[in-house]
Amino acid sequence: MSSSSEQQDRKDLALAFRLAERFGFHEGICNHFSVRLDSDEERYLINPYGVHWSRIQPESLLLIDGDGQILAGNGAVEDTALFIHVASHRANPRHRVVLHTHMPYSTVLTMLDGDAGMLPMTHQTAIRFHGRQSREPQFGGLAHDSEEGERLASRAAKSPEIDIMFLANHGVVVSGNSVALAFDDLYYLERACRQHVLALQTGLPLKMIPDDVVQRTSQQINRDLEEYAEQHFRALEHALEANPDFNFTF
Repeated sequence: MSSSSEQQDRKDLALAFRLAERFGFHEGICNHFSVRLDSDEERYLINPYGVHWSRIQPESLLLIDGDGQILAGNGAVEDTALFIHVASHRANPRHRVVLHTHMPYSTVLTMLDGDAGMLPMTHQTAIRFHGRQSREPQFGGLAHDSEEGERLASRAAKSPEIDIMFLANHGVVVSGNSVALAFDDLYYLERACRQHVLALQTGLPLKMIPDDVVQRTSQQINRDLEEYAEQHFRALEHALEANPDFNFTF
């Protein structure tokens, strides 16, 4: 029998999938979200391959161990999901939640070379990710083995403050200590990347925010980040419960 904490993790992770689909963060039936359960043993919740995100419910999620063995649930774990997520969780114990997507605007940045492949500090929303983003500069193909998963996670292991990883020519990995916080970062990352891509399309110079202002604003944002993320996530949950056909805008 699952614990009350596992039941809540299932409920929150399933909600994150359905919300992500509403906002257009999904790509077909690909991409994956996972939660490491609070347990003495290595246990994860993750989505089964082939289930559309709009249909994921708490009972849809698979319970797996660190080797990818299914302990509860029906379906299969995609290889890339297993190798990317287990390695990411192990790389930083603070990251209970790992969200991997190919959402459009964030993925655009992964297609740019060098420092252009990360968010510059040109807007208030981008400052949310100051000091929390990094980039894996090499695309190594599909993560069909543990070696590739560990390579992608190696930067997170070396830099525990990093929560946002842009994977070159691929997509992004957003991690956090709760589903609410990780989803909130996912939501605002895509908004920030959209703002940046639209600014680049003007062809005009970008106006950088001075470093001291970036630092001060970052501290202001981080002070209330977890509380605000929880309130935002619950507000989205209540909107969906009150009206399952609610047309979210983004």
